[in-house]
This record gives sequence, C-alpha cells and structure tokens, in this order.
Amino acid sequence: MNVLGRPTAATDGPVVRLGTYRAADGSDGAAVGLDLDRPHAALVVGKRGYGKSHTLGVLAEGAARASGVAPVVVDPMGEFGGLADGPIPAHVVEAPRVSPSAVPPPAWPALFDLSTTDPAGALLWETAREAETATLDAMAARIGAANVDDGVRRAARNHLRLAGSWDVFSPDGLDAETLLSDAVTVLDCSGLPDRAASALVRGLASGLYRTCVERDPARLPWLLLDEAHAFFDGVAAPALETVLTRGRSPGVSLVAATQRPGSLPPVAISQSDLLVAHRLTATADIEALADATPTYLTGTLRDRLPTDQGGAVVVDDVTESVHGVQVRRRETTHGGDDPRASDRQESSVRTAPQSGHSPSTTGTGASQSGQ
Repeated sequence: MNVLGRPTAATDGPVVRLGTYRAADGSDGAAVGLDLDRPHAALVVGKRGYGKSHTLGVLAEGAARASGVAPVVVDPMGEFGGLADGPIPAHVVEAPRVSPSAVPPPAWPALFDLSTTDPAGALLWETAREAETATLDAMAARIGAANVDDGVRRAARNHLRLAGSWDVFSPDGLDAETLLSDAVTVLDCSGLPDRAASALVRGLASGLYRTCVERDPARLPWLLLDEAHAFFDGVAAPALETVLTRGRSPGVSLVAATQRPGSLPPVAISQSDLLVAHRLTATADIEALADATPTYLTGTLRDRLPTDQGGAVVVDDVTESVHGVQVRRRETTHGGDDPRASDRQESSVRTAPQSGHSPSTTGTGASQSGQ
C-alpha cells in the first residue's frame, strides 16, 4: 500500500487506510493510505454532501487504531457520535468543558468582541490574569473588588454571566492528560454557541501544544476539526495558527475540514502539507485553493477536482505529488447524512370523514371498533 504524506524512503510507522487510487477510467486501483507516523497539517475540503466529513471520520477511525497517536475530534454539528458505536476504541464527551484558566487572559476580551483598550475588556483581561483560582466565581469576585466605575463593573459582570450560561467552563474540565488517551475522543459541541465552542477549542489546542512542548507525551495528538472556517474566525484562531506554523516540531497534528475554504485565512491553506479536495463549485473556494497550488500540479486544480461522492484529489506536499483517490467506506456510523422525508413512516393513520357523514354523526374510531 502506498502511503501519502510519507517520504519515499520511509517504510515503517502507523498508517490510516484512506481508500484506493482512482484509475483513469474511474475504476478503483491499488490501496492507498495516509501517514500517521509524522506530524502533519492537513486540509480536507468539499461542498456539502460530497464526503468532507466522511473523510474526517475515516481518518479518525484509522488514528484510533494507531499506536502512539491520540485523535481528538471537534464535532460542531453532532455528526461523529457514531465513532463510539463501531469496532474502534472511542468515547464521546457530550458536554465538553475546559478550565477558565485554559483560555489565556488576552483572549477574554476578544471572546465578547471587546478590545483590550475597552474598559470592560481591560477589566476582564486583568481579572483572568489575577484570579487566584480557575473558576468564574473567582473572576466575578475580582471584578466586584475592582476599583473601577460601576458601569464598567456591571458590563464586565454581564459578560462573565454570559460565559457562565454557556456551561463550557469548569475547574475540572478537560485537559491534555485526558485527551492524550488510547482512544479517539469526540467532543460534541453541537449544543454550544459559536463563541463557547471557539473558547473550548482555544483552550484545548493551546493545552495540547503546550504539553507537547514541555514534555514528551506517550502519544502524539491529532486534532481533527470539522467546520474549521468557524473556528479560524473566532478566539480559537491564534491557537490553531500556532499549531499550523509551529506544531510540527513538538509533534502536534491538525486536520481542518471545511466546505468553505474561501473563508479560511491564507495560513490555513499555505501551511497544509496534505490537501484532500472533494467536489467544489464555488469560485471563491476554488480560487482560494488555486492561489496556493504547488508548481508540480499540472493543469488547473479546477480541472482535477472530482464530481462524484467520495472522490478526492490529494495534493501531497511531502512527496510533491498529486493523486486521484476514492475514499473508503466508514466502519462506523456516519451521522452527517441529510434526513429524507421518504425515509419517514407515518406514526398514525390519518382518516377522513366518509362521504355523506360528518364526524358528529359517525362517532369516534374507538366506538366504531367496539360495535
């Protein structure tokens, strides 16, 4: 099996079975895998319904079985819970939380679209920096004791109450030690507001990166992020960009999946050494990828993009090669399929009044059946 993302001379190390090569006539070719032995920055793109989230699930399945790897899936749409229903080691965290201290003090004003020079924003920054314990109550106490105008204090308290309503902060929240396990961890963020989910990702990405910098963990983290454009547009962005630009040396991998690559910052595309591109039709999205197209890609990216579900073109910057791939079927349940009206069955039989009779003269169904 050929392994994408792996130097040609390297033959050992964990691999995820991605699928098969696509022959020129569209038929399946030889098996193809993706390297898990080295840290990677990967980007998975595709319009809705063509396999973007499916591919992310395939990578999670393979990473869950690989030794020395700890996959963490950020699930903003509730699509990956099925990973825990199959033959792989996995567990779902239905109400993920982090400690307030996991979000660095400078990020607290940004969490509420405040600048660091705004009085309430500055107070939140100082409060997060000086709070003695990692709780929102401790931060509220610091705000109450601050020597500021009552209006500033009231505004800061209101923002803190909003953060408390998200139920995403807890001193006993997730940390890197918990996430670096021998199973895939799915963080179900489907019930969280965008700001809360972004704060969660900011804390977890920073924690995973810091842990790998400060020590040599038994497993290297792979952070798999669906709907990545939403997180690169919030308070999580600085931590994600740090992983992209500096994560390789300490061993932190990031797989960002999105149906809107045109909404990603340029660094999210330019720093990716693996690009898995499913069908795209929006001009802005195709142009965003084309701007970062390597010189060894013959022809235009638009011409190489597949048109059918599960098909993908993989740009492998490690070996400077381009491949057509058909992604394999999932071993676990995929929760991203759209519901269909034709799949629904009537839970009760609808009856209409018969001709010449009104409901008041025919009686109820129960009395009729008893006659």
